[in-house]
Amino acid sequence: MTHTFHPTVLREYDIRGIIDETLGAPDARAIGRTFAAMLREAGGRRVAVGYDGRTSSPMLEQALVEGLTAGGVDVVRIGLGATPMLYFAAASLEDVDGGVQITGSHNPANYNGFKMVFQGRPFFGADIQELGRRAAAGTWSDGQGTATRIDVMPRYIEALLGGLDGVDNAALGRLRVGWDAGNGAAGPALEQLTARLPGTHRLLYTEVDGTFPNHHPDPTVEENLSDLRALVRDEGLDFGIAFDGDGDRIGAIDGEGRVIWGDQLLMIYAQDVLSRMPGATVIADVKASRALFDTVAAHGGKPLMWKTGHSLIKSKMKETGSPLAGEMSGHVFFADTYYGYDDALYAGVRLIAAAARLGRSVTELRSAMPQMLNTPEMRFQVDESRKFAAIDEVKARLAGSGADVNDTDGVRVSTADGWWLLRASNTQDVLVARAESDTQEGLARLMEQIDAQLALSGLERGEQAGH
Repeated sequence: MTHTFHPTVLREYDIRGIIDETLGAPDARAIGRTFAAMLREAGGRRVAVGYDGRTSSPMLEQALVEGLTAGGVDVVRIGLGATPMLYFAAASLEDVDGGVQITGSHNPANYNGFKMVFQGRPFFGADIQELGRRAAAGTWSDGQGTATRIDVMPRYIEALLGGLDGVDNAALGRLRVGWDAGNGAAGPALEQLTARLPGTHRLLYTEVDGTFPNHHPDPTVEENLSDLRALVRDEGLDFGIAFDGDGDRIGAIDGEGRVIWGDQLLMIYAQDVLSRMPGATVIADVKASRALFDTVAAHGGKPLMWKTGHSLIKSKMKETGSPLAGEMSGHVFFADTYYGYDDALYAGVRLIAAAARLGRSVTELRSAMPQMLNTPEMRFQVDESRKFAAIDEVKARLAGSGADVNDTDGVRVSTADGWWLLRASNTQDVLVARAESDTQEGLARLMEQIDAQLALSGLERGEQAGH
């Protein structure tokens, strides 16, 4: 037996497709068979499996488990939950060597996919391509694995509450926080978590519903935060926290309804972590504000700019021993007293803890940040065959120009006006652009530089592409 995947589903960081068009039960079964073979070769024998609230997830989970057990590994089924709960199971359960979460993350309701952990590390890039090659060749192992069910939620909630260790309870008791689960998979855990947190907590949309009836669960899109903003305003709450569909990305607003973007959240977390771990390395992706890297340095930390992509960031954290990292997209990773994976529920707890330890409200912390002017992340369609080539052309032109270029991931060019970025998406046929300045005039000049480089490569910022 062999299996060939639709060419669009094997992505850089995960496997993802449209149900009954590019992804279905036969794919899930083949993923199980192949993942099992790869894990057994590496000496592993048990895999934790979880799934999100999409209507197609139970069907994919059943097929995946069939494939894993037929491949000779034992499966621990943890059921419906957020992706970080699966990461928790893979990191903390005895004799578990890998994990697979069925999730469509923040994609539309008709999408679904798989995020994987392999012996404590992210399974991505070359791993996923190898899985595709092995499935096409049918190089599978045979066996008769078992499947058991475990309720990890109680242990997971305890681990989340550990984020408040050492924080003054009196300060926490005065807090009033709003939460929006967006009908995503984090809802049940959020209900149990907030029931045990000090302070007052108001919750929106904790009922898991894969059709997302209230709003799309992507907290990096401002319009998706409007219900949370209204809740914070109407109930006089201190701040609000929102999650994406599978609970691994956080969004936040302060008490005045201002969005706290991913790099701004990292500025708060960095101040807290560095007060206890002076000199530590803090990692952020190339899309993050200069203000973040300056803040880390000002508080005695070592700022490190790295490539966008949650798997790439996690790998860099392990390599450098960094206790804190994050992305503009809302993935935040704590490895100081946690496991080093992206968990939005835990990040929510740590925002509460940071405000209490720093002795300032989230609104005050947000107000103290420099007023940078930056563009949103601009994404525009470029043919797959051109996107990396175009970036290489820009690099080559800038190399001889004396420009201050960081080419960690695409090109990030610093000028007296600020900085601009052009990079190719690893997951879609798009280029991503962003710019930041202290002034509107400076921002306009930076955008002119982006457009000039694109024009020299026969491109322009055309139709904005979705995620």
